Amino acid sequence: MFDESWRKQVLEEAVRDVAGAGSEPDLANVKAKYLGKEGRVTEGMKAMGKLSPEEKKAQGQMLNGMKVGIEQAIAGKLESLKNTELESRLAAEAVDVTLPGRRQSSGGLHPITRAQEHVEALFASMGFAVADGPEIEDDELNFTALRMFPNHPSRSMQDTFYVEGSSRVLRTHTSPVQIRYMKSHTPPIRIICPGRVYRVDHDATHSPMFHQVEGLWVDEGISLADLKGTITQFCRAFFERDDIGVRFRPSYFPFVEPGVEIDMEWENKGGEIKYLEIAGAGVVHPDVLRNVGIDPEKYSGFAFGMGLDRLAMLKYGVNDLRLFFENDLKFLRQFR
Repeated sequence: MFDESWRKQVLEEAVRDVAGAGSEPDLANVKAKYLGKEGRVTEGMKAMGKLSPEEKKAQGQMLNGMKVGIEQAIAGKLESLKNTELESRLAAEAVDVTLPGRRQSSGGLHPITRAQEHVEALFASMGFAVADGPEIEDDELNFTALRMFPNHPSRSMQDTFYVEGSSRVLRTHTSPVQIRYMKSHTPPIRIICPGRVYRVDHDATHSPMFHQVEGLWVDEGISLADLKGTITQFCRAFFERDDIGVRFRPSYFPFVEPGVEIDMEWENKGGEIKYLEIAGAGVVHPDVLRNVGIDPEKYSGFAFGMGLDRLAMLKYGVNDLRLFFENDLKFLRQFR
């Protein structure tokens, strides 16, 4: 039978084992050693089945007292271990309150947005208003009203993304905005139309989605000379250079007559100048004016369409258009 000396010996060992436990798993092992299914106190309780009622009472009181004492020692040690762990974490994770706070990093405008705002401001200083329109456009406004008739070769580079089952198309230029504006306004008209457009192109200087800014000036006596003066003045202001290299080449567009391509200096190495096309332009075709209810005998005008992305490439020294749309934060942070 378990006597008083056994009780004292077990309790002393249990207290020593509890005190020596250095972690919660160690403490769990100590609890199992004394109070688990095969624990020393539990074995004593199992042996009580062979005792008389009087002996059971005495042994039960002793063993229950041992159990309570060991559980209290374990609980105290567990609390101590948790406090020690917390103090260790606090010391390791201490915050120096004298350090400056961590500010949330600030964003910035995309370089294309910066370029567009600059363009809008410059043309506003020349009396141009900003007009906008939908990106999903009707075939009539996107093509036919601009003398780009069905099956005409002029559609070959722009006849691209159609909405299935309809005559609607992702606009291939912002010219439909000009048509809409001329139908609802009377001359004099002086507007620019910036926005996203869509074509099947993808290389270092082309993208299937890109940005244009088109301009229109309709009034009495407007000629190609007004176009040249406006574009030259804009380029000099946008690039902050009075010696900017700009050239005009004859070209064909169905909605203007005469038409020109506008190139701008891309590189100048040792006097060898390379140009990059930035715009198509010309005098508005009389038929386009008739299509919107404007008398071409009284009014004339010029229109141009610039690649806003290409303007940004030239302004910021970017040699690949695709960098603007890859969402590389290292690249974009340079423009903050």
